[in-house]
Amino acid sequence: MTLGRNTPASLRLLMASTMVLCLACLLSALPQRPPEDETTRHLWDTAYIDQGKKATTRRPARRSYRIVTPHVPVTGVAADTVIGVTLWRLRPSRKADTGERIIAHDGPDSVEWLPERVASNGRLAEGDRIRMSIEVARTGYLYVVDQELYADGSQGEPYLIFPTTRTRGGDNSVKAGRVIEVPAQDDSPPYFTLKRTRVDQAGESVTVLVSPTPISALTITDKQQRLSAETFASWEKSWGAQAGRLEMANGEGKPWTRQEKEAGADGTRSMKDAEPAPQTLYYRPGARRADPVLIKVQLQYARPRSLVRKPRVH
Repeated sequence: MTLGRNTPASLRLLMASTMVLCLACLLSALPQRPPEDETTRHLWDTAYIDQGKKATTRRPARRSYRIVTPHVPVTGVAADTVIGVTLWRLRPSRKADTGERIIAHDGPDSVEWLPERVASNGRLAEGDRIRMSIEVARTGYLYVVDQELYADGSQGEPYLIFPTTRTRGGDNSVKAGRVIEVPAQDDSPPYFTLKRTRVDQAGESVTVLVSPTPISALTITDKQQRLSAETFASWEKSWGAQAGRLEMANGEGKPWTRQEKEAGADGTRSMKDAEPAPQTLYYRPGARRADPVLIKVQLQYARPRSLVRKPRVH
């Protein structure tokens, strides 16, 4: 039917109203884009930082961080250079636990473990089972290197523990809001067990490097690989600098959540702003967006009994 001048005004109005209603129904059926705050993870926001004074932000902060390194200013920080790290310590799960479990297979049996958050300065013990979640604020490529740390401050040989072809098929690409777990949930076992190789070993020094492009000199293999001291030293010299650290207030000891488990298992799922945030934020004032960012995560062991000074008997 074609509307013309001879069509009654009431009929024209009815047909126009019908068309508007149909268009509104069509638009409502289309998938709606969520607000930006629900889709974009903001790791860095000074409103989250507890600086001992009332925040002046218009919106309340969903989380709060305390400054661990007061000598490193929180000004001049590019938001996409921040790296979030959560260290998890596993313990046997109990029926009353509310957090998510991770299952490890030990021969024919399976064991349920409950991951709990550990503060960056928390003390670890030999035999502890640990995992690490890493979240970045930019697109790039992730590399994780482990070194033994000794009581005199010296360090052992550097080993590249991520990526390997056994985890995500060797894919080490990262995007803002995506969670990378080391080791992954489907690794066997899905945790590291801490063990001293020397009586004076004081901990582990874990280096997290995010590069905007892949490091072409590295060949990803199916196992951890030792890096040359010269190669690793050049990374530290070129991209390393003193980093500041923020610790989530009241986060230590909290269990692994469903959102964190899902994000770690699904490499395409991004964490939302209102979902659990990393336990520790590492930042470097003045770091440029185009450069690789390298930070150090120190895992400290409790002192072994042989190094504990015994009281002198008089």
